[in-house]
Amino acid sequence: MQLLLQDQADLIVKASRRTVQPAIDALTQSGMTEAQVVLERWQSKELWRSETSGLFVFAEEIDRDTIRIFDVADGQEIATVADDEFDQLKPNSGVRRLIGAALVRFQLTDPDPVVRATALDAIARNAEEGQLDILREVMTQEADPALIVRMTRLERLLTIEFGETDDERIAAINGFAGDLGVDVRAVLNPLVATRVLARDAPDYLPKTGDRDIQPGERGLTIEAAYQLAVDAGLSAPVMTRQERRDILVANLSDGSVGGLPAGRLDNEEDRDAAYQALITQGLASESVAPIRLGEIAFYYRYVERFVAAPLPVALAAEAVLEDIEAKVAFAGFADLALDGVSLASIYFLAAIGLAITFGVMGVINMAHGEFIMMGAYTGYVVQLFIPDHTLSIIVAIPLAFAVTFGAGVAMERLVVRWLYHRPLETLLATFGVSIALQQIAKNIFGTQARPLTAPDWLDGSWALNDVISISYIRIAIFVLALLFLALFLFVMNRTRLGLEVRAVTQNPRMAASMGINPDKINMLTFGFGSGIAGIAGVAIGLYAKVTSEMGQDYIVQSFMTVVVGGVGNIWGTLLGASLVGTMQKGIEWLNPSNTLAAQTYMILFIILFIQFRPRGIIALKGRAAEA
Repeated sequence: MQLLLQDQADLIVKASRRTVQPAIDALTQSGMTEAQVVLERWQSKELWRSETSGLFVFAEEIDRDTIRIFDVADGQEIATVADDEFDQLKPNSGVRRLIGAALVRFQLTDPDPVVRATALDAIARNAEEGQLDILREVMTQEADPALIVRMTRLERLLTIEFGETDDERIAAINGFAGDLGVDVRAVLNPLVATRVLARDAPDYLPKTGDRDIQPGERGLTIEAAYQLAVDAGLSAPVMTRQERRDILVANLSDGSVGGLPAGRLDNEEDRDAAYQALITQGLASESVAPIRLGEIAFYYRYVERFVAAPLPVALAAEAVLEDIEAKVAFAGFADLALDGVSLASIYFLAAIGLAITFGVMGVINMAHGEFIMMGAYTGYVVQLFIPDHTLSIIVAIPLAFAVTFGAGVAMERLVVRWLYHRPLETLLATFGVSIALQQIAKNIFGTQARPLTAPDWLDGSWALNDVISISYIRIAIFVLALLFLALFLFVMNRTRLGLEVRAVTQNPRMAASMGINPDKINMLTFGFGSGIAGIAGVAIGLYAKVTSEMGQDYIVQSFMTVVVGGVGNIWGTLLGASLVGTMQKGIEWLNPSNTLAAQTYMILFIILFIQFRPRGIIALKGRAAEA
């Protein structure tokens, strides 16, 4: 290694970006394992050279006058010496970049695939021209299929930027047709940069690739278009009336301006004449009044010209970008639809319990959101005793159902049962219970948000591409909503309890005459609906803040979901949740800066919807319809 450095000593000591490459190549092609260390230490300014012997060493500074030197071959410490005898080699930024490109070769051929993957990440973040040939060389030696795919993609991206010929750049560009990767758009967008030029309309002969553009098209305003004409020397600058008046005042002499008496300059026509006289006398420059701006701007011809790449390359990039943008728009719509379905599943979970109690019993339960809150806090308490997040969620779901089922039964026995067929009193009473439950939660858990941590396997998101993605927690909630839909259908259609509930729903008096106890069914139904709300609270708490007021964030949407879908009908609740969820996401997409406005518009839409279909999408006959 020392001999090799001595052979390249002149290039290393007097390193510059233009001359140092042969020395770097000699190191990288030497086959010595020490070459990578030498390059790294050289890049970090830790390579020194003795003034007397000319030997190269590694060195670290001990103080301002003393250094500790090491052998370049094996890194062994040699001695501690005065720094006066050695010169520190300080490569400039250009040389360091060349060294960095050479180090990439070592990293891309490292036996550890993690190191090779890290090198690819570094190239993707800050690509340089010299890395293209290195990447092409090591691609033929790579054995890992996943890394081969990454190398191939990165090689095409670098070819677009640094390819030697237009043909290979165009081939690489066409290879990305329909690719939704952000990295592809980041490389292609600079290639289609354009510049708008103003030309004299009658005489201009356009160049190949020039495209006409009119003021008002593709972001070219009338003011900007006219300024282009001014910059090209085709037209005079715009002058305001005040600026023209100041020039007239400045040229006032012996009671006249430009040969016109000052007393006559009380109208625009005479002031224009006076200003024109000043132009003739060489005392003022040509100008245009703002009122004529649009008229004159359209006289000139404006052309758009590619300025960042040769025309064939720019046209190929533009065609691929148009194809990509069309697919991005479709993917964006699909992503919005996924968000809507995800939000709909959350609203369905939150509303399914309310649909049961409201539909079967006709009870307007304003405390339904607090059962969601109780379920979330149950999950939090379970995690205090069970640190395993997966096991804690498995335990929390049935426990939350049990806790809120019991709370729902207690509420029905103590409050609701005395208020049947009196909806206004029920609303007020349950609203009072809601406030009381919030205060109890504040007294127990405080006002700060409590964490309900999701298991590690729910971290992150499932990404189909760089546009469409959905978090694993949302997917889990969607699956949970489907499970509860199936559970509800099974209970209502395959069990005696479901049969009795349907009987009480359709005709409570006839059900009672057949030996069914409506009072017991009401109690179990209310408890069942409350228990489902508790499980919804565990699911919602995995991604939302767990506070005493969290139920208030879902009570309005839950009622809207039930009313829009059809009171007491599970399929109506599902359709209502889908409509409300997708509608809210759609409005938020149109007005992303104001989610409160989105909710307001959604409520207005629901009000209008109810005017035309007061019983919801799927109307239920029986007691729910009467309610």
